[in-house]
Amino acid sequence: MARTREFDENKVLDAAMQLFWEKGYEATSISDLTARMGIQRPSIYSAFGDKKELFEAALRKYTMSRASDIRTRLQSHTSVKEAFFAFFESVVDEEYVEDRSRGCFCINTMVELAPHDEKFEILTREHQMYLTVIFQETIERGKKSGELESNTDAKALSQALVLSLIGLSVMVKSRPQRSFFDNAITATLSILK
Repeated sequence: MARTREFDENKVLDAAMQLFWEKGYEATSISDLTARMGIQRPSIYSAFGDKKELFEAALRKYTMSRASDIRTRLQSHTSVKEAFFAFFESVVDEEYVEDRSRGCFCINTMVELAPHDEKFEILTREHQMYLTVIFQETIERGKKSGELESNTDAKALSQALVLSLIGLSVMVKSRPQRSFFDNAITATLSILK
């Protein structure tokens, strides 16, 4: 008879995700993981596989949660322009207010692993494409409401905004003066006509 797990798989996966997000894949050891997750190596291997499979599970958990959160944030404003301003400002606020300098877990993975690991290249690109779809839906909503010009190329604009978000998420880790981001966000979002 199989033993039942004596831990909450979602809770320990969240702990692994937080650790990988803080330290990155390479700098995180199995010992670090067992300490943070509160379970032993055999339990990690049984529930998630090896370190790379655990990292993949953590990344998938993050990207699903992050995409859902972004969609909710963008839909919570009647004005599409206000929604994008509030969202971009929140990305910076989260880093400065919480003093984390962690950036985005998915973008960190894109920088650390995607250049030499096809699986993570694909996973991070999928997240970028999903964000593009969310941004495009938001822009289309602005076109329908008349807030944005009807001839706006929603796909190209959403791609430009995702590119800006990625740059913002990388730059925030070096913590330039807040005014740098405020000016850049205002200039970037001026493309929403």
